[in-house]
Amino acid sequence: MTRYNILLMGASYGSLLASKLLFGGHSVHLVCLPAEADLINAEGFRVRLPIRGRKDPIVIDSRELPGKVSAGGTAGVDPKNYDLVGLAMQEPQYRSPGVRELLDAVAKSRVPCMSIMNMPPLPYVRRIPGLNHDALKPAYTDPSVWDSFDPETLTLCSPDPQAIRPPDEKVNVLLVTLPTNFKVARLKDEKATAMLRQLEKDIDAVRFDAPEGKIELPVKLRVYDSIFVPLAKWAMLLAGNYRCVTKDGIRSIKDAVHADIEASRAVYSWVVKLCVSLGADEKDLVPFEKYAAAANGLAGPSSAARALYAGAPNIERVDRLVKTIAAQKGMRSAAVDEIVSLVDAKLERNKKGV
Repeated sequence: MTRYNILLMGASYGSLLASKLLFGGHSVHLVCLPAEADLINAEGFRVRLPIRGRKDPIVIDSRELPGKVSAGGTAGVDPKNYDLVGLAMQEPQYRSPGVRELLDAVAKSRVPCMSIMNMPPLPYVRRIPGLNHDALKPAYTDPSVWDSFDPETLTLCSPDPQAIRPPDEKVNVLLVTLPTNFKVARLKDEKATAMLRQLEKDIDAVRFDAPEGKIELPVKLRVYDSIFVPLAKWAMLLAGNYRCVTKDGIRSIKDAVHADIEASRAVYSWVVKLCVSLGADEKDLVPFEKYAAAANGLAGPSSAARALYAGAPNIERVDRLVKTIAAQKGMRSAAVDEIVSLVDAKLERNKKGV
C-alpha cells in the first residue's frame, strides 16, 4: 500500500483532515504559527469527535496513530517533497508574508493541490465554464496570490464538517461540532485522482479502539467526478453562515436558519438554482431539509461572523463571489444583496477601527 507525504497549510481545521490521514499511515506536515508548531511537535494534537448514539465524544490523539505528523513555519518548505498539498487556511491568510511565497511555490511545483476552504480559489473557479473569471477578482482579498496556478493542478474539497478550537484549551485541540464528510472533486490528472481515491479508501477503512470495541468513525473523504459537488457548501454558507451577521449584531447558525425557516429556504433554493445554471446536477447538492436539520446542532455563530465581530479587516467573501457570479447569469436576490451590504459595512467599520 502506498504511503503518501502530505503538506497541509493550516493546523486548525487542517488537523481534522490530518487525523484521518494519519490513520492510513501517511505522513503529514502542518504549516502553522510558531506556538502551534512547537506544541504539535512536542505533544501532537487532539481531535474530539462526536459519535452518533454515544454519550461522550472520542478523542483522537495524533501520537497514537500509525502516520507521522510534524509542524513548522513556511520557511524551508519545498512543495516538491510532497505528493499532495492541502490548503486549510482562511482565504485572506494566503497574502501573509511567507505564506504567499509558499503558495506560489506550491503553484509552480505543479504538485496536486486540494483546497479545503469555504472560498474556492480563483483557479478552481476557472474550471467552471462560461464565466468572466477576471470580473470575480474583487471578491478575493488578494487575487494575485493565485496567479501562478494551473487550474488543472488544483481541486476543491468542500469543508462541510464543522470544527472549532475550544477557547479555554490549548491550540492543539480541535472540537468537531458537525461530523459530516469532506467532498472533493477529481483532478484532471488520472494519477492524482487515483491518489485521492486511495486516501478515500484508507479513511473508509479506519476503525477506532473504543472501550466498547472497534467503531467506525464519521468524517469521510468522498471523491466525485463532478467539479460542482463541492459547491454544495455555497447554499449553506448563504442561508446560514453569512446570515449570522444582522443589523442588530451576531447570532448563531441555528438561529440564522431557523428564526425564519421560509426565508432561509428561499436563499438556499436560489443558490441551488444558481449552481444548477452553472452546470451542477441537483443531486450533486444537499437538500435544504438535510441542511436545516444539521443546522439545529450549530449553536454558535459562523467563523466568518465571529471574525467580523472580532474586528477582522478581511474575511472570506463567498457571499460577494456568489452575488457576482449570479449577476453574470442574470440572477439577483434581494436577500443576498442585503447579506453582502451588511458584511461590506461591517468590514468598512473594522478597517476604520470603529
